[in-house]
Parts: sequence; structure tokens; C-alpha cells
Amino acid sequence: MTRTIVTLTATAALLCTTTLSAFAQDAVPLDAATLRGDETIDTPIGTIELQDNYFDDEASQKLFDEMDYQRASQAYLWSIPLIGFAAWRDKQTAAFDVQNSTDFVVLESLKEKRGIVTANLTTPYIFNFSNLSDGPIRIEYPAGQTAGAVLDAWQRPVFDLGLTGPDRGEGASYVLVGPNDDPAKYEADGVNVFQSETNNVMIGLRILETDPAYFDTFTSSYEMGPADGEIAASTFITGKDVEWSGTPPRGLEYWSKLSDMINDEPVRRIDKPWLGMIEPLGIVKSQEFAPDDRQQEILKKAAAMGELMTRNIQVNPRYVEPYWDDTNWYKSFDFQTEQENDTIQQIDQRGTWFYEAVSSSKGMLDPQPGSGQVYMTSKRDSNGDLLRADRNYVLHVPAEVPVGQFWALTLYSEETRRPYDNGGTEAKDVSLDSRMDQLTYNEDGSIDLYIGPDAPEGMETNHMKTVDDDGWFVYFRLYAPEDAFFDKSFTLPDFERVE
Repeated sequence: MTRTIVTLTATAALLCTTTLSAFAQDAVPLDAATLRGDETIDTPIGTIELQDNYFDDEASQKLFDEMDYQRASQAYLWSIPLIGFAAWRDKQTAAFDVQNSTDFVVLESLKEKRGIVTANLTTPYIFNFSNLSDGPIRIEYPAGQTAGAVLDAWQRPVFDLGLTGPDRGEGASYVLVGPNDDPAKYEADGVNVFQSETNNVMIGLRILETDPAYFDTFTSSYEMGPADGEIAASTFITGKDVEWSGTPPRGLEYWSKLSDMINDEPVRRIDKPWLGMIEPLGIVKSQEFAPDDRQQEILKKAAAMGELMTRNIQVNPRYVEPYWDDTNWYKSFDFQTEQENDTIQQIDQRGTWFYEAVSSSKGMLDPQPGSGQVYMTSKRDSNGDLLRADRNYVLHVPAEVPVGQFWALTLYSEETRRPYDNGGTEAKDVSLDSRMDQLTYNEDGSIDLYIGPDAPEGMETNHMKTVDDDGWFVYFRLYAPEDAFFDKSFTLPDFERVE
């Protein structure tokens, strides 16, 4: 009797082991899973075992971790405009010792401009960051040849200033109202009232007057202050010549900055699904950012993966074709300034732009013949190969580029997306434009511009140097593009590799 029990027990154990072994070995691919009964499923995150349709705590946690990781990776792409704004504001404020809400920072030198993501190096920048939670702002804007815009924290234009704004270069009074205020309270004859959907705003200006004396005229005439109080001339901070970086942070600092911005802004209806997705990771409205060890690990990995995904669509934008047939040139800004159309929020489109650039305006999106500006970019040569820092290239710019003002070719680092740091100390080291006297032109009026580690003999003035393995890309800017650009009778050829 005892022998029989022992034998049955051993047989049962053997059958159980055999059954479990077979169960573990017979994993089905995820796309063939029935999700019913006892099943071992082969997934990208390992095997998930179902027993009577359910899974154990270990499998459950594995699925939660993957869900949170995927959501956070996508949230990186969604939040790029907001973090680009915050990083720029915070780093610039610290570097230039901004003290007051009406202070403006003036960026003129290469070192100063090298902090801005894809800054232009041909005209001075003038920037102010303000917060409307303290009340609406009144601006007395001077007349003159200027271009500018007020942007919200998502880097969407609230309104343009200067030549492309309501004042059309004639000067005007403006009142800027926050998201929780009533614009009607500030309406008056001769006053342009606009409302921002965010508390944080940026005022960005460029002076286009060729007379250097106009800078003093503009800065002494520009006034700003509370809409219901006294306004006065702003302070314009100049001559700092400091090195700084407005490139968005990586790792946990990225998410900490996102948490700060979410807490500082009202929740827009369009963003509620995203806030719901990142809530399990400790990024919650009206709560301090204090992720536990599990959340920190996921957020750090998601920030890295999110940036890889964003860089991929920046290099290979799959939602649009090159501007000119048989080339690798794209319009960098190729979406609505509202960042949405009738059917979608333009996550990929704006992610492409705000990963490699900052700000937007009507003049960027919808330039008209003879006004505004166009930003063309390329990451590949005529063979379709990605541009490399250890290779030499030439760009043949045809004669008579269709611009009412000028064109400029500017070199940027793919790593920082800021003006390329090749050891140069002057703008001409990383930006060449049609107003420069030192450039050498061909007999027919065309010009060859060189990028790479080595300058061709005799063409040093037409060359921008690349260093080490710091990958690069360019913006070819057309200021006041003319008809030949829009009807595409003008074409910019691809970079050619020089052996």
C-alpha cells in the first residue's frame, strides 16, 4: 500500500513537472495570443504567463512598468515646446542676472547667442520673460523697422509686433492678459488687447533698422508695466558676453521642469489626456515632484528614449516631403502656429521644430513674398548619406537668391542644436551670409560654401569648420523671400561631398 502511494506521488510529480515544462516551452507570439485560460505569451518585455486568464503580481508589475515607460517616452515628445521654453527662460535669467520682470536681455556676440537653440547670428536678439499670474501687462511699442512676437509657454504666438504685427511698424499700445482674466476689461480706443492661454510668456524682438543709432531710440521709447498701474522704460541688459546653454536638460531634471511648468499653468483641455498618462509617474497638478525609485528609473529611461525618438523625426520627418524635388531640403517650420489643425494636435511636427529650435511667429509660418523669413534645413548630402563632421562638403548657392533682404547659412551642433562650437570667436566662423564682404563669389554670381574639417586652399573665407565627432546641420535662411522661392523656380541643390 505504501509503495503504491509513493509510486502515485512520484508519477503525479513527474506529470506536473512535465506539464509545467511544456507550458513554459510552448510560449505563443504576442500577436497569436488568445489571452484565455493557461497561456505563456512571448512579449517584447519577456514572457507573461496567464493562469485561468489572470497573471500573478510579478507579471502585473512588469506590465505597469512597460505602460508607464511607453507613456513617458511619448510625453517627452509632447512636452518639448514647454520644456524648451522653461530651459531657455531659466538659463538666460541666471546667465544675464535678470532682476525685474520688465528687463530685456540683448544678445549680440557669438558667445551670447550660442546659448540659444538654433539662434540666428546676423541680427541682435532682444528677449523678456514675464508671468501674467501677477496681472496683465501693458506695452507701449515704438515705431520703426522691427520684427517680434509675444509667445505663450507652448511657444505659440499670441501676437506679432512690429512689421508683421497690428502696428505694422507704426508703433502701438498693447495689453496682454492672462488665461484667467477677462480681456474685455481692458478694451479701449487705440489699444490692442490679446489674451494668452498660459501665464508664462516671452517677448522677443529683432531690430531691422540699418542705422545703429535706432537701438538707442527704440530702447528709450519702449515702455512696459502693469496694465492698471504706472509703466516706464525697460532695462536692456547688454555687453555681458557670457557663455550659457538653453538646451533642454536630460534625465530627471527634464521631468522636474515639466512638473514645475504644469503647476504654474492652467490645464488646457487638449492636454488632459497627457496629464492622465504621466500621473502614475509622480507628475501631478498641484503636487510636488518626488518620484520614488521605481518612477525615477522609468523616467530616466523614458527621457533618453523620448529624445532618441524626437531626434529621429527631426532627422527623418516622415510627415512631409522635401521642399524641392530630388533634394534633401525641408522647410523646418512646416505646421500651424496653433500646433493643431482640424483633426490632430501636431505632436510630431512641432516636436521636430522645438527639438532643434525655439519660438514661432506668423512670419515664420506664413511668410509672404517680400516679407517674413523661411528656414530651410538638410541633414543629408546629394547621395542621401547623413552629413558627418569628419567629411568635407560644398554647397553651391546659385546666383540671385530670391530674397528682398539677405540669405544666411548657419552651422549648428546636432548634439546641442545651438550654434556650432568649433573654437571660433566671431559669427563668421559659424554663419556665412550674403551681406559679408569677405566672401568669394564665382564669375556668374553664384557662390560655393564649404563645411568640414578642412578648408580648400584659397577658400578659407567661404568655409565653416567642423570638429571631432560633433555632428552638424544647417539652416539656410531667406529673409523676405520672393516669388521665385514660392513658385520653386529657384532651387537650392544638396551638399556635395568633397574628397
